[in-house]
Amino acid sequence: MRVALIQMNPTDDLERNLLQAEQLVSKAVQDGKAELVVLPEMWSCLGGASQTKQKCAELLPEVNAIGGKIYSALQSMARKHKVWVHGGSIGEKTSLHGGLLANTSLVFDYSGNEQGRYRKIHLFDVVTPNGEGYRESDSYAPGSETLVINVDGVKAGLAICYDLRFPELFLELRKKNAELIFLPAAFTQQTGEAHWEIMIRARAIEAQAWVVACGTTGWHVDAHGEHRQTYGNSMIVNPWGEVVLRMGDDPGWSVAELDMSMVTRVRERMPVHANRRLV
Repeated sequence: MRVALIQMNPTDDLERNLLQAEQLVSKAVQDGKAELVVLPEMWSCLGGASQTKQKCAELLPEVNAIGGKIYSALQSMARKHKVWVHGGSIGEKTSLHGGLLANTSLVFDYSGNEQGRYRKIHLFDVVTPNGEGYRESDSYAPGSETLVINVDGVKAGLAICYDLRFPELFLELRKKNAELIFLPAAFTQQTGEAHWEIMIRARAIEAQAWVVACGTTGWHVDAHGEHRQTYGNSMIVNPWGEVVLRMGDDPGWSVAELDMSMVTRVRERMPVHANRRLV
């Protein structure tokens, strides 16, 4: 399976972000021969005030019904290029908690049919060591359900960004026999430098699964006018914890070939799941 990471530098300008995504996906398929493309977290609208987030968000349709601009763009990418598309995550309009958004991943098959929808469970309410404060729960409501879907014959689990810090989620995906785990993200520069690679490799080793982690990069402006930097360094890690692909801090795309048979070999050689005593 040839998987492309689409590393973007999104802002709160939806039209600019859509154009950037479409151009990078097209290049990844045409030049990289990708069969599956993965976008980052909140690629459609990163930063901006709550009103901007609401404006850029969409009320998602029933599965495979006619959707809004972002939903339709993801469908179009899949249909045009005949590839699977993991749509990173976008803002989903909901009726939860007085109209808070959900941070939602969508997955489409070669024909543009929706095959998965996951809402981020763990929200980033944190003050980082350099004093920057983040309150994702001011704009977003948490999801509550884990999800494993079939992606072209591969069992794939879904997670988003801050979910990475909660190994119990990844162990739950492993219990559901996920062979591949998607992780779109918008990791901060500081926490990315400290923990991004370490945690991705740890989760891959624990779940004995491929981890495909696609991040945003560069600068954006938050709701209070503060300039914030995300880490980039999108990567793919195999079930033995080895980094197979790592990007830098520029927008772009990169492709890796995933040998899915490696999952079986690693699990047979190291039967951690069968040996687990505490559940």
